Order: sequence, then C-alpha cells, then structure tokens
Amino acid sequence: MKSRFAPSPTGYLHIGGARTALFAWAWAKKQQGNFVLRIEDTDKERSTQASVDAILDGMNWLGLDYDEGPFYQTQRFERYKVVVEQLLDEKKAYYCECSKERLDGLRETLMQKGEKAMYDGCCRGKKLSSGVVRFKNPTDGIVVFNDAVKGKISIANKEIDDLIIARSDGTPTYNLTVVVDDHDMAISHVIRGDDHINNTPRQINLYQALDWNLPEFAHLPMILGSDGARLSKRHGAVSVMAYRDAGFLPEALLNYLVRLGWSHGDQEIFSLDEIVALFDLKDINKAPASFNEEKLLWLNQDYIKNATPECLIQHLGWHLNNQKVETDNGADLSLVVKSLQERSKTLVEMVEGLKMFYQAFDEFDRKLANKQFKDKVPLEALLEKLSQLEVWQANEIKVVIKQVCDDLGIGFGKVGQPFRLALSGNGNAGSIDLVAELIGKPTTLKRLDKAIKYAC
Repeated sequence: MKSRFAPSPTGYLHIGGARTALFAWAWAKKQQGNFVLRIEDTDKERSTQASVDAILDGMNWLGLDYDEGPFYQTQRFERYKVVVEQLLDEKKAYYCECSKERLDGLRETLMQKGEKAMYDGCCRGKKLSSGVVRFKNPTDGIVVFNDAVKGKISIANKEIDDLIIARSDGTPTYNLTVVVDDHDMAISHVIRGDDHINNTPRQINLYQALDWNLPEFAHLPMILGSDGARLSKRHGAVSVMAYRDAGFLPEALLNYLVRLGWSHGDQEIFSLDEIVALFDLKDINKAPASFNEEKLLWLNQDYIKNATPECLIQHLGWHLNNQKVETDNGADLSLVVKSLQERSKTLVEMVEGLKMFYQAFDEFDRKLANKQFKDKVPLEALLEKLSQLEVWQANEIKVVIKQVCDDLGIGFGKVGQPFRLALSGNGNAGSIDLVAELIGKPTTLKRLDKAIKYAC
C-alpha cells in the first residue's frame, strides 16, 4: 500500500496542499504502507528552488515525514520520453502541428455555438513527425471509476479530447508524467484535491493504453473561506509557514486540517497517533469544508494550554530568534512558559508576554501610567516592604501585597494594578506575585523605583 503527495513548486505549501498531504500521510500510516513525496517541477517557467524549499520546510514543520523521496520529475525526463515514444510507435499517440491561432479560433467557435471547447482531432490521420504529441483518446465507450470519496463516476469518451502529452520541445505534460510516476512508484491510492477530478478519466485512458493497473482514486472536497468562496489570500494566511510565523503549533494546525472534510463522531481534539488510528477514506465528507480562523485559534490556545513547557520551548525557539529575545540570563524559561500558558492564544503572544522577564523596557504605557501611578504611596509601601523580604517566593510576595492593602485600607486593585504596570510596563501580566518571583528581587525593586519616579 502506498500513497503520495505531489505538489508543484510554484509558490508556498498552502493550506489545501497541507490537508491533502495530511490525508495521504495518515492513510499510508494507517495501512502501514509508504508515503511518497514527489515534486512535480516540469513547469520550468514557474517552478523555483525557493518554492521547493518552502514545500520541504512546510512538510518538516508539520512533521509529515515521507518514506520515499523527494523525487523530482525534471530528473525523469528520459523515462517520460520512452513512454511517449512507445505510445507513438503503437499508434496510440500522434504529432499535431495545429497553430495557437487555429486552436484559439476553434475554441471560440465552439463556445459561440454553446458547445464544449475541445480539440477536433484535426491532425489524427496526418502522419506528422513534429509538433506537440497528443494522446489518441478513445472516441466511444465510457470511463467509469469508483472514487473512495465521491462514489461512482462515469464520463463518455466523446466528452474527452486528445490531450497533449508532450510539448513541441519534447517536455512532458502533467497528465502523462503523473500516470508514469504513479505507475513506476507503485502508488496504490491517489489521494488528491477534487480540482483534479476532471483529469482522472483522461489518466485512466492512459493507464489502459499502456496496459498498466489502475490505482484507487480519492478526491478530497474543496476548502472554502467563510464567505463560501474558494480559500484564497483574501481570507487570511493560506501558507502553512505563515501560520508558523503567526505562532501556531503544528499539532494544532494538523488537528484543525484533519477536521476539514473528515470526522470521527463529535470528537474535536486528535493527537497524531489518534488521527492515524482512526483515519479512514470512507469517513471523508463529500461536501466542501469551510475554513474558520477563530476555531483554529481556539484549538491552538487549547494545545498551548495543555502542552508541556519543554514542547513549547522547542517551538518557541524560532520566534525567540526571530525577535532577538535572549533568555539565557534570567528566570527559568520553563517556569516562565508555564506561567504564560493559560493566557497565550499563540506563541507570538507568549513571546510578547515573556519579554518582561528578560528585557528592560524604556517607558511605561503613558495612558495606563497616568491612571495607575497617580498615587505613589502604594508603590512606596511595596518597595519598602519587598526590600526587607528575605524569602523571595510568590506566596511571601502575596502576603506583602495584602499587608500593604491592609495598612493603607485600600482594595487589591489599588495596589496590584500599579504593581503589575510597574513590572510589565504595559499592564499585561498574569499572577503578579508569581511574576515578581520570576523576575527576581533586584529587578522588581528597580522597576518599582522607576514607577515611583514616574509618579513624581
């Protein structure tokens, strides 16, 4: 048993492609088979090394490991040439010299008549020796196949024209290369987006012309934006690595993607092991799936909240380096991360939250400071009592805060809020006694003194 993911390197690894890769990967793992990565880079004008790298980076970040590959179609041109020559020799393909002008005119004429724009087989019997190479599609009969998602699909051969399998410069086209590759690589199940479903009858005819066994086909439903249109840039980030950059965990994104078109009862949260154990092609929905950023964010927050600090630190590394945040000197990073888990929806938010533990800030939020630092007495009382504190622990700091409230006869908010702003600079901090413990006594006292000076 073997499946594959075969993206074209003409951009980034997008959400739709990642969902396809995940389904093909999960199916292969469930069957204890192999998962193949193939780069379909025959489009020389649009394929770039940067796009190849983006695909490989995306697969690596998501953790979708492949058992074979990556294979590159540009390294297999000789193999495709052999197959094209075979089809020509067996009179199952022919050369065509129809000009672009003739083909454009034919298309326009057919469309004006309300007919399907198809090639008319003009060069079928001309016995030419140059030009593009067209596959001689059967003119009668019906192509029938059972799609694992869509069910039984059939199309009359008279609805399929003679597709080009090699360009005039000899380079092969998609419909030929995909058939040759899937055959040579022993792909048993072709799992791909349903935008390819119109190609399947053409490819089946090629398989049969070459006397090759057919794989099973499974065409996945489209992913739509919240407005019902096909998911695109205007709906937000569609690049997998853009979600990495935005602070999402790969496990959360995979969990979300697997639920776009597949379900197992009412379960929402799935580990990768559960996905592999439960995944079945028959459980894929036929209808398009709708992408919901808010639900993804909720899921990401849940994963952050329940992850181990060690796991989060591993993923935080890229963000810390990207924002040049050094954490070598200061509080234990695992303790800081643990303190921020409940409050962070993304790793980007977490990085912003942990900066106050390792970086000094130049100034306070002016609007908040003008409000919270009106009365410097609570700050002075805190500074005095905390200076005398011998055991610097959250529970002891909490006692001091309560003592200041009692001594001054004011509520916690009159003490805690100025204290929170003094430590963070922006007022964004969690449990203030724990924050003070992690920041440390010297820094806490220094920031309190800075706040008092501001109040003056």
